[in-house]
Amino acid sequence: MIIRRRPAARICVLLAVLVAGLFPTGIAAADEPVAKESPKVELVLDVSGSMRARDIDGKSRMAAAKQAFNEVLDAVPEDVRLGIRTLGADYPGDDRKRGCKDTRQLYPVGPLDRTEAKTAVATLAPTGWTPIGPALLGAAEDLEGGDATRRIVLITDGEDTCAPLDPCEVAREIAAKGIHLVIDTLGLVPDAKTRAQLSCIAEATGGTYTSVQHTDELSDRVSQLVDRAADPVVTPVATQGAGQCRDAPQLEPGLYTDREKFGEHRWYRVDVLPGQELRASVSVGADRAVNKDYGVLLRAVTVHGREIVRGSEAGDGRTDLISTGLRYPKPELEDADGVKPAAETVCLQVSNSFSAPPAVKTEPGLPVELTVDVVDAPEAASDVAAFGLGRGWWLLGVLVLAGFVAGLLWGWVSRWRIAVWRTN
Repeated sequence: MIIRRRPAARICVLLAVLVAGLFPTGIAAADEPVAKESPKVELVLDVSGSMRARDIDGKSRMAAAKQAFNEVLDAVPEDVRLGIRTLGADYPGDDRKRGCKDTRQLYPVGPLDRTEAKTAVATLAPTGWTPIGPALLGAAEDLEGGDATRRIVLITDGEDTCAPLDPCEVAREIAAKGIHLVIDTLGLVPDAKTRAQLSCIAEATGGTYTSVQHTDELSDRVSQLVDRAADPVVTPVATQGAGQCRDAPQLEPGLYTDREKFGEHRWYRVDVLPGQELRASVSVGADRAVNKDYGVLLRAVTVHGREIVRGSEAGDGRTDLISTGLRYPKPELEDADGVKPAAETVCLQVSNSFSAPPAVKTEPGLPVELTVDVVDAPEAASDVAAFGLGRGWWLLGVLVLAGFVAGLLWGWVSRWRIAVWRTN
């Protein structure tokens, strides 16, 4: 991200330059700020013949990808240098050797000219093979140089057709170079083989895999990944939850990863002081074929087993990632005789209701990403999160009273109608 210095900072830099002129050239100020390079992102789009299939919101996969690209290009942050590479866009023939070299840079990585980039994408038409491995190698070369954060976002509707150059091995080789290049993968209406290959590519470089069924899902996810490239990189910390709260690991605010078996419960511990609010969220990914109808549960529980608050979410197989979260604020307490109030240990329980077909392996467990944050609790009593239901208690009371009054009126009207009927 480019650092914008204020006028005072500019004066300081000018003085530093003047002073530096009085000393040998090789001597530099130790505390002189260094501008950070703009992040680099390359979108790698599959333009193979299978992209003609019309199964995304009633239109072709290629049309959905073009629409998503136009929306993404409009929202790219100014400080991101973006490029576009294609695979399978030029050679329509049956020569495998030529088809597996069919990858080129459509738009160079650099400052974005939105009109030029959109025009280049508009000319694409589904054509040839699916050389994912060569495309990843080309994209890695496109992003070489400098110390900027680098990210490849691969969008494809099928697995690589150019073995033995395995794209998963290519991703591992890229990761082994230590250049901190992350590859995120998106599968358009993927089958099991495509899902497995794209998951492997993403996991090899610390990226993410997402299954996409709709155009808006594609544009939203690509935009998120481009925005993430502009933010500071947060490396998840590997942890291992316990089977019960008393054995759970103690977590500080941060991002954590774990593996959870099908239908398993895992526990973690977090300390929360009075006047603080615990915010936690969890995502569980289906990195293999799973049965439909599943869910994830996140509970905050006291060490004595009393539930404080919970968050839950259910899915039906339309996405490979399901998330939920919760908030738990603790009211501020006055110090007693100068003694600072002690922190409360909150137990976080992560559970899932995934199940797998008989032929699917259940080991290792499903990937879990847990985010923990502790912030200042809200001060206003009107904040619903501050006191459980907050004003919701008033609404609940009004509803109960209204139901009671309505019941009395309905009973009185019914008795009156019966009396009138008997009289007549």
